[in-house]
Amino acid sequence: MTGNTGDVRTDRPEVADGAALWRIAKDSGTLDLNSSYSYLLWCRDFAGTSVVARIADGTPVGFITAYLRPDRPGTLLVWQVAVDASYRGRGLAARMLDDLAARVVTEHGVTGLETTISPGNTASERLFASFARRHGATVEHTVLFGTDRFPDGPHDPEVLHRIGPLAAGGAPSAHAA
Repeated sequence: MTGNTGDVRTDRPEVADGAALWRIAKDSGTLDLNSSYSYLLWCRDFAGTSVVARIADGTPVGFITAYLRPDRPGTLLVWQVAVDASYRGRGLAARMLDDLAARVVTEHGVTGLETTISPGNTASERLFASFARRHGATVEHTVLFGTDRFPDGPHDPEVLHRIGPLAAGGAPSAHAA
């Protein structure tokens, strides 16, 4: 476990968590906010490949939405990572990512992880680079979608971070520094 997150547990999201996930994403001020309906669908259709962090009373304080790529079922694409402001700086995002990786490696045979990060999002860049180091994996970077692909006005490019291979069991590598 990273940081002081002992008062928080992680598990699969439930439909009842959808509104809280939407609020956490909205309050982040940095994520592209999806419709509230989409967070309900994530909690229903992608609970097996997503994770929610809860405090003792069950209230969500963080989440990761992700899915298995249809054309690469051994690859988990991480869509959004968000932590409630009152729980940031405690290593909760890293813990959720490690817990989710362990689960999907075991349950789905995932061997790689992908995510896209806009240039300048140093918090996300650090999160995924440290994940790769902990898991003894390499990281490749390529532009997935350039600015010209977005029809709704100026948008930073989305840089694909491909991390792998992930070890069986999904636990951080004993050799990682």
